[in-house]
Amino acid sequence: MSNSLKEPISSKYPPLTKFSHGAGCGCKIAPSVLQDILAASGSPMTPDASLLVGNNTCDDAAVYQISDREAVISTTDFFMPIVDDPFDFGRIASVNAISDVYAMGGSPLMAIAILGWPINELSPEVAGRVLDGSRSVCREAGIPLAGGHSIDSPEPIFGLAVTGRVDVDKLKRNDTAEAGCKLYLTKPLGVGLITTAHKQGLASLEDLDAAKQSMLKLNRIGADLGGIEGVKAMTDVTGFGLLGHLVEMCQGSAVSALIHKDSLPVLPKVKHYIEQDCIPGGTERNWMSYGHYVSELTEAEIALLADPQTSGGLLVAVSEAGHKAFLQVVNSHGLNLSPIGELLAQEETLIKVV
Repeated sequence: MSNSLKEPISSKYPPLTKFSHGAGCGCKIAPSVLQDILAASGSPMTPDASLLVGNNTCDDAAVYQISDREAVISTTDFFMPIVDDPFDFGRIASVNAISDVYAMGGSPLMAIAILGWPINELSPEVAGRVLDGSRSVCREAGIPLAGGHSIDSPEPIFGLAVTGRVDVDKLKRNDTAEAGCKLYLTKPLGVGLITTAHKQGLASLEDLDAAKQSMLKLNRIGADLGGIEGVKAMTDVTGFGLLGHLVEMCQGSAVSALIHKDSLPVLPKVKHYIEQDCIPGGTERNWMSYGHYVSELTEAEIALLADPQTSGGLLVAVSEAGHKAFLQVVNSHGLNLSPIGELLAQEETLIKVV
C-alpha cells in the first residue's frame, strides 16, 4: 500500500488545499455557535403562509409555494478546497450544493456560482478549471450554470446557489420523522478523516480516490424518494456529521434514535486513519455542540460519527408501510442499503449508539 502519496494533479496547478485553513464542509461553523448567531440576529420575519420551509427549522433548503401543486426550492452552499485538483474541487462543491435540493425530495432547475479567489496567489486559469468542474456536474444534473458572483478573497472559496422545484405533496423535511421508522444512509462515512489524512500526507491514493468518488456521486435518488409517502423525513449528512444531522431530525420530530454502529457504511481504511489521529478540527467542534444529546461513546466512535462529511449521503427515515417502495427505488439506483438504526418515542437520551 502506498502511504504518504499526494493527489496526482497537473504540475502547472498548485495544490489548492495549501491555500485554505479548512477543508470542505469541515469549514462549517459549529452547530452551537450557529445557534448563537441566529439567536443574536433579531426578530424572525413576519410569517408567510407560502414559505413552507424557512429558517425557523434546521432544514437543508428554503421552500416557497408558488401554486396549489408546486413549490420552489432555494439553497446555497460553498466552502474551501477539500482536494488539490481545481476541476475536482469545482465538481465536489457543486455536487454538495445540489444535494440540498435532492434532500427536500425535489429536482434542481439551475445554479449560480459563488467564487472567492486569491487573485494575487492563484491564476485565473486555475479558477477557470474550478468552473469547468462545476459545469460538468451541472450538465450531469441536467441544469445550467446560469451565472454567478466573484470576489477577491484571502482563500479560495467555491460553491453554488441552487434553485429547484418540488411537488408540494412530495416535499420532504427533516422534522417530520416518526417513531418506528427505520434509518438509512445512502453514502459511507469517513470523508473528513481521509481528506484530513491527505492534508497530512498520510492518505493512500486508493483511499483518497474512494473518498473522492463518494463525494462526486449526486444524491439524485432523493428526487425519486420524494414520491414515496412512507419516506417520512430526509436530510443530507454534511459538515455536522451523522450525529449532528440526526440530532436535528430528532429534535425537530420529537423522537429519539437508536444507531447500530456495526451497521454503519464506512469508507475503506477509515479505522486506520482514526488510529493515526487524522481527525478534522470540525469533529471536536461538532461533538462539543451536541455530544450531551448522545450516549457515551469512545474516542474512535466520536471520530467517525461526528466526522464532518462533505457531499455526504442522504439520511432517510422510512416507515414500515413505505419500506417496500423505498427498497425498489434504492435498487433502481444500484444501491444495496441496510438500516443503520431506528427511531423511537422520545427518551431522555436523544441518540443511543449500541
